[in-house]
Amino acid sequence: MIASLPRPTWLRAGTVAYGVVFFAFLFLPLAVVALFAFNDAPYPAPPWRSFTLDWFLGNRAGRIGLFGDAPLMASLWTSVVVAGWVTGLAVLVGTSNAFLIERSQFPGKQALSLVMLAPLVIPGVILGISVLAFASRLAQLAGDTLNLELDFLRPGLPLVVLGQFSYIVSITTLIITARLKRFDITLEDAAYNLGASRAAVFVTITLPYLKPALVGAAAIAFLMSFENFNTTLMLVGSDAPLTVMMYGRMREGATPVLNAVSLFLMVASALLALTLLRRPASDQKNPAT
Repeated sequence: MIASLPRPTWLRAGTVAYGVVFFAFLFLPLAVVALFAFNDAPYPAPPWRSFTLDWFLGNRAGRIGLFGDAPLMASLWTSVVVAGWVTGLAVLVGTSNAFLIERSQFPGKQALSLVMLAPLVIPGVILGISVLAFASRLAQLAGDTLNLELDFLRPGLPLVVLGQFSYIVSITTLIITARLKRFDITLEDAAYNLGASRAAVFVTITLPYLKPALVGAAAIAFLMSFENFNTTLMLVGSDAPLTVMMYGRMREGATPVLNAVSLFLMVASALLALTLLRRPASDQKNPAT
């Protein structure tokens, strides 16, 4: 619809009403969670009693806040470590995949590109079970035939990293490939004709052009790893990431400290998004223009 064309009153009102309902559906639950993180009550729901910061800073019997809860903070750090490893591996391998898809010609290239998307349509629980079964079988085979103990193939953080990486790498590959597809390869050819080495061309021309895609892919990979639950639950060992820890706490009985954790993550995600939006405009431009 062309915005400049006149519209009847009922259509304008309907559009506004739809927008209000849609955004209320998205943000009202988040607002309720954020509000009751400050409720002076032992339950994370109405009615409202009074304002308190105990669920963030409290450290007394019966009321331990987020920053005083050592197991919860340890699980938060575990999630950060796992997300960091997954992000680094996914961006590195995703960049390699992008060059393989865009710059190489080989039989079965289209089939490989389609197979790469398979992890995106597999439910997380099924993916986690598959990774666990395959890794456990490999560990058992190595132990029986070679007398090797491959502990990283047992349930634990290394296996969580591998499980999350198995599907997040597909997303980073798509993001970086989309950027690389628009790259003018004649810029590289001109640099080669001027005597630049392959490494110099990559560092000074190709990599700066890919930087927005690399940063975006890294941010998405980190957030997807951090919030993952289904795959992580199947592969986790004794060191539980935050999502698994929160699930266990919910089963025992929810308290407003979980609201405090949720608010903390919402603020951290918003700050990350604002940081990416406020990056210098020069980083968004093609360095060759």
